[in-house]
Amino acid sequence: MKLPRRKFLHFAAGAAALPAVSQSAWAQTYPTRSVRIIVATGAGGAPDILARLIGQWLAERLGQPFVTENRPGGGNNIGTEAVVRAPPDGYTLLLVDPTASINATLYEKLNYNFMRDIALVAGIVLLPQVMVVNPSFPAKTVPELIAYAKANPGKVNMASPGVATPGHVAGELFKMMAGVDMVHVPYRGGAPALSDLIGGEVQVFFPTTSLSIEQIRVGKLRPLAVTTTTRWEGLPDIPTVGEFVPGYEASVVLGVGVPKRTTVEIIDKLNREINAALADPKIKARLADLGGTALAGSPADFTKLIAEETEKWGKVIKFAGIKPE
Repeated sequence: MKLPRRKFLHFAAGAAALPAVSQSAWAQTYPTRSVRIIVATGAGGAPDILARLIGQWLAERLGQPFVTENRPGGGNNIGTEAVVRAPPDGYTLLLVDPTASINATLYEKLNYNFMRDIALVAGIVLLPQVMVVNPSFPAKTVPELIAYAKANPGKVNMASPGVATPGHVAGELFKMMAGVDMVHVPYRGGAPALSDLIGGEVQVFFPTTSLSIEQIRVGKLRPLAVTTTTRWEGLPDIPTVGEFVPGYEASVVLGVGVPKRTTVEIIDKLNREINAALADPKIKARLADLGGTALAGSPADFTKLIAEETEKWGKVIKFAGIKPE
């Protein structure tokens, strides 16, 4: 039977609209089962804490469990790749951490391209770092540290939690922009690096505020500056590095991503709920306890931020000749 042209066009238009309608309906009912949040680091760190915090909020708001699953190893590439390979259906999320921006240049060959294979949903928090020294170290300000390091090239030891960690690249960015020579001493984690700094084995460290604030408050460490563009309310009298080294900025950026082909409807739904969490007084207070500032914003905002971070750390890694362990 041959359909009249008008009926045929009406039928074709209706058929073409079916996928969009079904996707929209699917997003409205999402989620209908438990959702995994993959954390590419071990339990107990800031990414793990945030995944559980946001997961609990999403579970309460959306009526299904959001289960944190730690997948550490391989320089955080194992967990990230697990999300890249997961079905793009909204049931596997990634807790995006700074290695997403660092590893893009650090590794010559990866099984994925982060910016191509992960769709960014929302930024959660920006954690400042703080330049700290042992109280016996002669420099009491950033300019004094720069002058001391230039007068004593290769004699200032800079601790980090490990090669290519945020604490390492923040220090290398400082070296690059301030034109100083400090010897990198990598540790296996922030706690042993902090311990040796307090013991005087090393002189400078760029830890997160959450790791170092208690030692700062009791006088075991001397803070010289915070690494963010604005002063941190937890240490309001401490200047930023950028006040002495114009343009300097380093932060630990954390957020949420999903496999690339996840529908816009699901991404937008998750974005709305995460932004609602970041506006909640209890969540904001918890982030403040960690020393962080809520990011919020659109998927495009977070995508732009991660692209900028990737470009910045790429330049630092190339300049410093950092290689993966």
